[in-house]
Amino acid sequence: MHKVLTTPIEDSDIQSLSIGDIIYLTGYLITCRDEAHHRVIKQLKEPPVNLKGQAIFHAGPIMQKVDGQEDKYRVVSIGPTTSMRMEKYEKEFIAKTGVKLIVGKGGMGPNTAEGCRIHKAVHALFPGGCAVLAANCVEEVEKVEWLDLGMPEAIWVMRVKDFGPLIITIDTQGRNLFENNRKELEARKERILAELYQHVDYLA
Repeated sequence: MHKVLTTPIEDSDIQSLSIGDIIYLTGYLITCRDEAHHRVIKQLKEPPVNLKGQAIFHAGPIMQKVDGQEDKYRVVSIGPTTSMRMEKYEKEFIAKTGVKLIVGKGGMGPNTAEGCRIHKAVHALFPGGCAVLAANCVEEVEKVEWLDLGMPEAIWVMRVKDFGPLIITIDTQGRNLFENNRKELEARKERILAELYQHVDYLA
């Protein structure tokens, strides 16, 4: 049975999660990437959506208007954006908004890890190349804000069911799956090279 987080997310819902855990999301998922982060942190504008206890998605969706319904959209495709692009803003963004789950592609760095540790949030990756699968998890696009930023950068408020799989890459203790894997890889490489050098020689 898989673990499902439901928004709004409480600290108690995520404190037991560890890096490498696989979860799914039901409730609200709100797209928020480069320009929205810049507007909130650098331009000091209040988010047009209450993000406290919510989940954001580093993603630039392709949306299509629903025929005959003004201001109504459906998701065509919604692939994740590389999360590291938001690294310089994410710690402040977590503190300012109270967001609890950040979803994107790949991992994030020490700035975000510290923000997750201090403010009790988690980062999770959604597999790249699965944009249509992600779209199929969206039950409804409720509204869009900051559409002046363009379709990919706008804030899209969506209701999702069993959105995932999501792999926890940073947990509430600030542990970082990608950083841990990098250190392990470096250690293995050094051991392998040391062994290899005992069996080969070359001219200096």
